[in-house]
Amino acid sequence: MNNTQTITVAHGDGIGPEIMDATLRILDASGANLKYETIEVGKKVYERGIKSGIENDDWDTVLNNKILLKAPITTPQGGGVKSLNVTLRKTLGLFANVRPCKAYSPFVSTKHPKMDVTIIRENEEDTYGGIEHRQTFEVYQCLKLITLPGTERIIRYAFEYAKSHGRSKITCFTKDNIMKLTDGLFHEVFNTIASEYPEIEAENLIVDIGTARLADTPEHFDIVVMPNLYGDIVSDVAAQISGSVGMVGSANIGTKCAMFEAIHGSAPDIANQNIANPSALIQASIMMLRHIGQNKPAENIQNAWLKTLEDGVHTSDMFGENSIRKVTTDEFSSEIINRLGEKPSIMEAVNYIDHQKVQIPELKLSRTELRPSLRQKRELLGVDVFVYWEPENPTLLAQRLQEATGDDFELTMITNRGTKVWPNGLSETFCTDHWRCRFKATKGKTNQMEVVKLLQSLTKYTIDTIKTENLYSFDMEPAFSLGQGE
Repeated sequence: MNNTQTITVAHGDGIGPEIMDATLRILDASGANLKYETIEVGKKVYERGIKSGIENDDWDTVLNNKILLKAPITTPQGGGVKSLNVTLRKTLGLFANVRPCKAYSPFVSTKHPKMDVTIIRENEEDTYGGIEHRQTFEVYQCLKLITLPGTERIIRYAFEYAKSHGRSKITCFTKDNIMKLTDGLFHEVFNTIASEYPEIEAENLIVDIGTARLADTPEHFDIVVMPNLYGDIVSDVAAQISGSVGMVGSANIGTKCAMFEAIHGSAPDIANQNIANPSALIQASIMMLRHIGQNKPAENIQNAWLKTLEDGVHTSDMFGENSIRKVTTDEFSSEIINRLGEKPSIMEAVNYIDHQKVQIPELKLSRTELRPSLRQKRELLGVDVFVYWEPENPTLLAQRLQEATGDDFELTMITNRGTKVWPNGLSETFCTDHWRCRFKATKGKTNQMEVVKLLQSLTKYTIDTIKTENLYSFDMEPAFSLGQGE
């Protein structure tokens, strides 16, 4: 048996304490060699005025133990508080979110009895950077950040996961027909890395049709990798169609730390009633055991859990035509404990003894001479200036801007919500009070000082500048999007 592993445990909110207690009972009975250090996170911490949802001393506990088993928490709406789930993932560098979504038919109702899909989601960037601004009376902004290192790391992890788990196909979901730079990078890196794994089939689908196909015929998918926001949505879709969101655990993997949790919420409406299904947190704990190399107790728990499902012993949310006895949360955990050492006879028993932990891959595209940006020439071609202007005729705004522009720049386009409204705009286009004004350098390229002079001139002409985005080229290739209709 391995040396005792100390893990951090957070009981969470709502049904969290009930399902955590049930899960810990099973872990203890399984022979898992664990020691627990408990912290308090979530609702009570928020109510003490701590907007992060976690005390500083408890951060130290998490960082010291490296492994966190966390029940669902409740994040208050509004009040300037941040999601603790997102904070934990980003602060601890938990770049990979892994959610296996498998059908347990006929014992758990599903329309897709052969489904066995693992969703691997980038966990730190995209819109989950949480960088938002209210810029005008009518317009709010959320930044979508996709980075080369972040993209490479999650995609390499997906291929390494496929190798270690005997998977043969990876599908990448993006929306690069619209977001050609951000999602375009994700797709491009996927294709580049896929070429290093010729034994694994690789395909890319646009996320909308990909999600539709996944919901319709999930048996055609094996592993799906995607950026953060899509992954959050699609993994819930996949979990629900496999049987229930309440059955799926989640691993959040980093280079130094890892967090394991149920993917469902805290369900305060059924809290303290002893009816919640602890299966998702049990599955998360099994993933945790495999991650720390305690494969035998992980195997024992999984097989006992499968045997319990086969025997028709179900919590109320699973109860159906193949159920024999409805049980409480506590009774369900006791039934699993009673079956430790047994294996299912209808569903396939698992064998984790020889399981190898997924190795965190080294970055190649972004940490060596292979990184494209290290050998590319970057030039400043102009600037997009975002301005506040009441929704009037954009031609009037263009006239004011042209008066202020001077000789170093030319106003080439004005867009509203991304759609070109000047020159040659249409009166039918609905406009708000937020305008992107594109200035190109008249000499082909420019510098920061000339941009500053332009902004000073705009200010003199009472142009209310909200923000700017520089327009760069890399090796003569423009690195900015066109306006819709440009």
